[in-house]
Amino acid sequence: MPLSLTKRLLAAAVIVAVTGLVHAGELTVSAAASLTNAFKDIAQGYETKYPGSKVLLNFGASGALLQQMAKGAPVDVFASADQETMDQAVQQKLVAASERHDFVRNSLVLIVPGDSKLALKRLEDLNQGGVQKVAIGNPASVPVGRYTRHALEAARLWQALETKAVTTQNVRQSLDYVARGEVDAGFVYGTDAAIMKDKVKVAFSVPLDLAIRYPIAKTASSANGDEARRFVTYVLSPAGQAILGKYGFLKP
Repeated sequence: MPLSLTKRLLAAAVIVAVTGLVHAGELTVSAAASLTNAFKDIAQGYETKYPGSKVLLNFGASGALLQQMAKGAPVDVFASADQETMDQAVQQKLVAASERHDFVRNSLVLIVPGDSKLALKRLEDLNQGGVQKVAIGNPASVPVGRYTRHALEAARLWQALETKAVTTQNVRQSLDYVARGEVDAGFVYGTDAAIMKDKVKVAFSVPLDLAIRYPIAKTASSANGDEARRFVTYVLSPAGQAILGKYGFLKP
Protein backbone atom coordinates (compact mmCIF):
# COMPACT_ATOMS: atom_id res chain seq x y z
CA MET A 1 0.00 0.00 0.00
CA PRO A 2 1.54 3.37 -0.96
CA LEU A 3 2.73 5.41 2.05
CA SER A 4 0.61 8.42 1.13
CA LEU A 5 -2.56 6.27 1.09
CA THR A 6 -1.64 4.77 4.46
CA LYS A 7 -1.23 8.24 5.93
CA ARG A 8 -4.58 9.34 4.51
CA LEU A 9 -6.32 6.29 6.04
CA LEU A 10 -4.70 6.92 9.41
CA ALA A 11 -5.72 10.56 9.27
CA ALA A 12 -9.30 9.55 8.48
CA ALA A 13 -9.29 7.13 11.41
CA VAL A 14 -8.10 9.90 13.73
CA ILE A 15 -10.84 12.24 12.49
CA VAL A 16 -13.49 9.57 13.10
CA ALA A 17 -12.13 8.90 16.58
CA VAL A 18 -12.01 12.59 17.49
CA THR A 19 -15.51 13.15 16.11
CA GLY A 20 -16.74 10.29 18.26
CA LEU A 21 -15.17 11.85 21.33
CA VAL A 22 -16.78 15.19 20.57
CA HIS A 23 -20.25 13.70 20.30
CA ALA A 24 -19.93 11.12 23.07
CA GLY A 25 -19.57 12.05 26.70
CA GLU A 26 -20.94 12.04 30.19
CA LEU A 27 -24.31 13.65 30.75
CA THR A 28 -26.00 14.50 34.06
CA VAL A 29 -29.80 14.50 33.92
CA SER A 30 -31.88 15.79 36.84
CA ALA A 31 -35.46 14.57 36.52
CA ALA A 32 -38.67 14.58 38.55
CA ALA A 33 -39.08 11.53 40.81
CA SER A 34 -42.12 10.35 38.84
CA LEU A 35 -39.86 9.84 35.82
CA THR A 36 -37.55 7.40 37.62
CA ASN A 37 -38.52 4.14 35.91
CA ALA A 38 -39.07 5.59 32.46
CA PHE A 39 -35.85 7.63 32.42
CA LYS A 40 -33.76 4.65 33.52
CA ASP A 41 -34.98 2.87 30.40
CA ILE A 42 -34.52 5.99 28.27
CA ALA A 43 -30.94 6.38 29.48
CA GLN A 44 -30.23 2.77 28.57
CA GLY A 45 -31.78 3.23 25.13
CA TYR A 46 -29.80 6.41 24.57
CA GLU A 47 -26.49 4.83 25.56
CA THR A 48 -27.20 1.90 23.25
CA LYS A 49 -27.95 4.20 20.33
CA TYR A 50 -24.92 6.40 21.00
CA PRO A 51 -22.03 4.16 22.13
CA GLY A 52 -19.58 5.99 24.37
CA SER A 53 -22.24 8.18 25.94
CA LYS A 54 -22.92 7.87 29.66
CA VAL A 55 -26.08 9.22 31.30
CA LEU A 56 -25.96 9.94 35.03
CA LEU A 57 -29.45 10.22 36.51
CA ASN A 58 -30.46 12.31 39.51
CA PHE A 59 -34.08 12.03 40.68
CA GLY A 60 -36.04 14.06 43.22
CA ALA A 61 -38.80 16.58 43.73
CA SER A 62 -38.67 19.16 40.93
CA GLY A 63 -38.30 22.02 43.41
CA ALA A 64 -35.42 20.30 45.20
CA LEU A 65 -33.65 19.68 41.88
CA LEU A 66 -34.08 23.35 41.01
CA GLN A 67 -32.47 24.34 44.30
CA GLN A 68 -29.53 22.05 43.60
CA MET A 69 -29.01 23.71 40.21
CA ALA A 70 -29.28 27.17 41.74
CA LYS A 71 -26.51 26.24 44.19
CA GLY A 72 -24.22 25.22 41.35
CA ALA A 73 -24.83 21.49 40.96
CA PRO A 74 -23.49 20.38 37.54
CA VAL A 75 -26.58 19.47 35.50
CA ASP A 76 -26.86 19.16 31.71
CA VAL A 77 -30.56 18.38 31.31
CA PHE A 78 -33.47 19.26 33.60
CA ALA A 79 -36.88 17.57 33.40
CA SER A 80 -39.60 18.97 35.66
CA ALA A 81 -43.05 17.61 36.52
CA ASP A 82 -44.65 21.02 36.17
CA GLN A 83 -44.45 24.30 34.29
CA GLU A 84 -44.01 26.43 37.39
CA THR A 85 -40.67 24.93 38.34
CA MET A 86 -39.34 25.27 34.80
CA ASP A 87 -40.61 28.87 34.74
CA GLN A 88 -38.52 29.52 37.84
CA ALA A 89 -35.50 27.90 36.18
CA VAL A 90 -35.91 30.29 33.24
CA GLN A 91 -36.36 33.29 35.54
CA GLN A 92 -33.17 32.37 37.39
CA LYS A 93 -31.39 31.99 34.03
CA LEU A 94 -30.61 28.35 34.75
CA VAL A 95 -32.43 27.43 31.53
CA ALA A 96 -32.99 29.42 28.34
CA ALA A 97 -36.67 29.74 27.41
CA SER A 98 -35.85 28.66 23.86
CA GLU A 99 -34.48 25.31 25.11
CA ARG A 100 -37.60 24.06 26.92
CA HIS A 101 -39.94 21.50 25.39
CA ASP A 102 -43.06 19.82 26.79
CA PHE A 103 -42.57 16.08 26.35
CA VAL A 104 -45.35 14.24 28.28
CA ARG A 105 -48.57 14.67 30.24
CA ASN A 106 -49.76 12.86 33.34
CA SER A 107 -52.85 12.51 35.54
CA LEU A 108 -53.52 12.99 39.26
CA VAL A 109 -55.12 10.13 41.19
CA LEU A 110 -55.99 9.21 44.76
CA ILE A 111 -54.67 5.82 45.83
CA VAL A 112 -55.31 3.62 48.85
CA PRO A 113 -53.52 0.51 50.16
CA GLY A 114 -54.33 -2.65 48.23
CA ASP A 115 -56.26 -4.13 51.18
CA SER A 116 -58.15 -0.93 52.05
CA LYS A 117 -61.88 -1.25 52.77
CA LEU A 118 -62.52 2.47 52.45
CA ALA A 119 -65.09 3.52 49.87
CA LEU A 120 -63.57 6.66 48.37
CA LYS A 121 -65.12 7.86 45.12
CA ARG A 122 -64.66 11.63 45.26
CA LEU A 123 -62.61 14.23 47.11
CA GLU A 124 -65.38 14.93 49.62
CA ASP A 125 -65.12 11.33 50.83
CA LEU A 126 -61.77 12.18 52.42
CA ASN A 127 -63.78 13.84 55.19
CA GLN A 128 -64.84 10.39 56.39
CA GLY A 129 -63.87 9.53 59.94
CA GLY A 130 -62.05 6.43 58.71
CA VAL A 131 -59.57 8.59 56.84
CA GLN A 132 -56.98 9.72 59.37
CA LYS A 133 -53.82 10.25 57.30
CA VAL A 134 -53.44 11.38 53.69
CA ALA A 135 -50.05 11.59 51.95
CA ILE A 136 -49.64 14.89 50.11
CA GLY A 137 -46.46 16.15 48.49
CA ASN A 138 -45.11 19.38 49.95
CA PRO A 139 -46.73 22.10 47.77
CA ALA A 140 -43.72 24.35 48.31
CA SER A 141 -41.37 22.10 46.34
CA VAL A 142 -43.27 19.09 45.01
CA PRO A 143 -45.38 19.57 41.85
CA VAL A 144 -47.81 16.77 42.72
CA GLY A 145 -48.42 18.61 45.99
CA ARG A 146 -49.22 21.81 44.11
CA TYR A 147 -51.62 19.99 41.80
CA THR A 148 -53.23 18.37 44.85
CA ARG A 149 -53.61 21.65 46.67
CA HIS A 150 -55.12 23.23 43.56
CA ALA A 151 -57.69 20.43 43.29
CA LEU A 152 -58.57 20.54 46.99
CA GLU A 153 -58.87 24.32 47.03
CA ALA A 154 -61.19 24.16 44.03
CA ALA A 155 -63.33 21.70 46.00
CA ARG A 156 -63.03 23.90 49.12
CA LEU A 157 -61.44 21.04 51.06
CA TRP A 158 -57.84 22.17 51.52
CA GLN A 159 -58.21 23.65 55.01
CA ALA A 160 -60.30 20.72 56.23
CA LEU A 161 -57.71 18.18 55.07
CA GLU A 162 -54.60 19.99 56.26
CA THR A 163 -54.97 18.34 59.67
CA LYS A 164 -54.92 14.90 58.00
CA ALA A 165 -52.03 15.66 55.66
CA VAL A 166 -48.77 13.75 55.95
CA THR A 167 -46.37 15.92 53.96
CA THR A 168 -43.91 14.09 51.71
CA GLN A 169 -40.72 15.17 49.96
CA ASN A 170 -41.61 13.72 46.57
CA VAL A 171 -44.33 11.71 44.85
CA ARG A 172 -42.54 8.39 45.30
CA GLN A 173 -42.51 8.89 49.06
CA SER A 174 -46.29 9.34 48.96
CA LEU A 175 -46.54 6.14 46.93
CA ASP A 176 -44.37 4.24 49.42
CA TYR A 177 -46.38 5.44 52.42
CA VAL A 178 -49.60 4.16 50.85
CA ALA A 179 -48.01 0.89 49.71
CA ARG A 180 -46.81 0.20 53.25
CA GLY A 181 -50.17 1.11 54.75
CA GLU A 182 -48.70 3.96 56.79
CA VAL A 183 -51.42 6.32 55.54
CA ASP A 184 -55.04 5.74 54.53
CA ALA A 185 -54.72 7.41 51.14
CA GLY A 186 -52.35 9.49 49.03
CA PHE A 187 -52.20 11.71 45.99
CA VAL A 188 -49.85 10.53 43.23
CA TYR A 189 -49.62 10.56 39.46
CA GLY A 190 -51.37 7.89 37.45
CA THR A 191 -47.99 6.60 36.28
CA ASP A 192 -46.81 6.09 39.87
CA ALA A 193 -49.90 4.10 40.82
CA ALA A 194 -49.34 1.86 37.79
CA ILE A 195 -45.94 0.61 38.94
CA MET A 196 -47.31 -0.74 42.23
CA LYS A 197 -50.59 -2.35 41.19
CA ASP A 198 -49.90 -5.22 43.58
CA LYS A 199 -49.73 -2.93 46.62
CA VAL A 200 -51.99 0.04 45.90
CA LYS A 201 -55.23 0.63 44.08
CA VAL A 202 -56.63 3.76 42.47
CA ALA A 203 -59.71 5.05 44.29
CA PHE A 204 -60.48 7.67 41.63
CA SER A 205 -58.97 10.16 39.20
CA VAL A 206 -58.77 13.65 40.67
CA PRO A 207 -60.52 16.36 38.62
CA LEU A 208 -58.21 19.17 37.55
CA ASP A 209 -58.87 22.24 35.45
CA LEU A 210 -55.25 22.38 34.25
CA ALA A 211 -53.07 19.93 32.36
CA ILE A 212 -50.14 18.20 34.04
CA ARG A 213 -47.43 18.83 31.45
CA TYR A 214 -43.76 18.00 31.91
CA PRO A 215 -41.08 20.23 30.32
CA ILE A 216 -37.46 19.24 29.60
CA ALA A 217 -34.51 21.46 28.72
CA LYS A 218 -30.76 21.70 28.28
CA THR A 219 -29.41 23.79 31.13
CA ALA A 220 -27.58 27.05 30.57
CA SER A 221 -24.52 25.77 32.43
CA SER A 222 -24.24 22.45 30.60
CA ALA A 223 -20.63 21.50 29.99
CA ASN A 224 -21.72 19.36 27.04
CA GLY A 225 -24.42 21.31 25.26
CA ASP A 226 -24.49 19.25 22.07
CA GLU A 227 -24.87 16.01 24.00
CA ALA A 228 -27.56 17.58 26.19
CA ARG A 229 -29.58 18.67 23.17
CA ARG A 230 -29.17 15.24 21.62
CA PHE A 231 -30.56 13.62 24.77
CA VAL A 232 -33.56 15.98 24.75
CA THR A 233 -34.12 15.13 21.09
CA TYR A 234 -34.05 11.43 21.96
CA VAL A 235 -36.67 11.92 24.69
CA LEU A 236 -38.89 13.69 22.15
CA SER A 237 -38.27 11.06 19.47
CA PRO A 238 -40.60 8.11 18.73
CA ALA A 239 -38.19 5.82 20.60
CA GLY A 240 -38.23 7.98 23.73
CA GLN A 241 -41.98 8.54 23.55
CA ALA A 242 -42.57 4.79 23.23
CA ILE A 243 -40.68 4.17 26.47
CA LEU A 244 -42.64 6.89 28.25
CA GLY A 245 -45.89 5.52 26.87
CA LYS A 246 -45.00 2.08 28.23
CA TYR A 247 -45.05 3.59 31.71
CA GLY A 248 -48.40 5.29 31.18
CA PHE A 249 -47.28 8.80 30.30
CA LEU A 250 -49.44 10.61 27.76
CA LYS A 251 -48.24 12.48 24.71
CA PRO A 252 -47.84 16.25 25.27
